[in-house]
Amino acid sequence: MPRLRVLLLTLALAAPALAQTAPTDRPSTAAGPPAGYTIDPEFTAKSPDGAITIEQYENKADYKWQFWVRREGTFTLLDPELADYPAGFRFTNDLKWLVRMQKTGSGESTLYLYRLGPQGFVPATRKPLGDLAWAYFKSRPEWRKVKKAPEYHITATLVKGIDDNYRWLGVDWPANRYLLVTLSGDADVKGRKPMQTGVVNGWRCRYDLQTGKFDEPALFSQNNAEAVVPR
Repeated sequence: MPRLRVLLLTLALAAPALAQTAPTDRPSTAAGPPAGYTIDPEFTAKSPDGAITIEQYENKADYKWQFWVRREGTFTLLDPELADYPAGFRFTNDLKWLVRMQKTGSGESTLYLYRLGPQGFVPATRKPLGDLAWAYFKSRPEWRKVKKAPEYHITATLVKGIDDNYRWLGVDWPANRYLLVTLSGDADVKGRKPMQTGVVNGWRCRYDLQTGKFDEPALFSQNNAEAVVPR
């Protein structure tokens, strides 16, 4: 019995820590947008087959946004974190993944990734996909060639082509497997006129939806070499 009690106590103490490190599989079960939020039909998005609708609601009192998903008779909050701007959305063709293209400031943006679970879309990564892409870039040799770390106009955007698996690049990758991300950012560089300089100009990487890892395909080599030349 004493050993059993120790084991149960250990599991009880570990549970909160586990909850903080693992993304939840359960979307919000709130009944709907809170008082003060109204839908803006201009930003409503639908999946390619029309089965999933994303509605965007704004609270004009504090200029905050919420994103709600209608799917198979359910109505769930996509992400509990409020946004300062409306967003764009892209689905993979199998509808198992959803990318949120989120403006974060003047000339700045990032990406969020969601996966379809038993009860709807849930965050697929603990941090925004855009943040993870920047972290990957900073681990690469090219980062040492960046004139200065970006200070503003920092963006992570989705490369066009998710609908046809990036065929325009001349690749034959498995369907619904990869996302291509491009990174850009400016900084003030002394000696430059004007000082505002594009220090990262469209550096690209690939995210594997199956493994959750980034890589840098050889076909990006020339583009990425040019992307770290100041402009």
